[in-house]
Amino acid sequence: MYYRNANCAVVVYDITQSASLEKARSWVRELQRQADPSIVITLCGNKTDLDARRQVSQEEAKKYAEEEGLMWGETSAKTGEGVSDIFTAIGQNVSILYTSYSLQTLTISIAKKLPLSTPQSRPGASRGTAPGAQVDLNRKPAGGEQTDACNC
Repeated sequence: MYYRNANCAVVVYDITQSASLEKARSWVRELQRQADPSIVITLCGNKTDLDARRQVSQEEAKKYAEEEGLMWGETSAKTGEGVSDIFTAIGQNVSILYTSYSLQTLTISIAKKLPLSTPQSRPGASRGTAPGAQVDLNRKPAGGEQTDACNC
């Protein structure tokens, strides 16, 4: 299984075989142990088209998913039922997680880079403009010489 730098993982079990849920549990443990702590893990029961042969109840799978903090859903790869729902939900959760993470990172970055008070100007440190003065970026340099540089 490859999961380095993964944002999400889908662990699939077969609803018609109890042993597959046990195997899925071991994969979930592996992800929780080795993957990034912020990974979004979805437990997905497959083969809902074979519901008459079900060995893993929805209640059992849901309970396990809730205990482990996993997303949960059921699908049928054969009919396509539930597949887009699973991936849409994953996308929404990953988006929310990383938007939140990005906003926290941005807030931290701004807090580190911006001073809490206005810096005091030092004598002689001015670049030729008074505090609050406007700079004309289209102004030609004195003496009529042409340059491509900014005049600020």
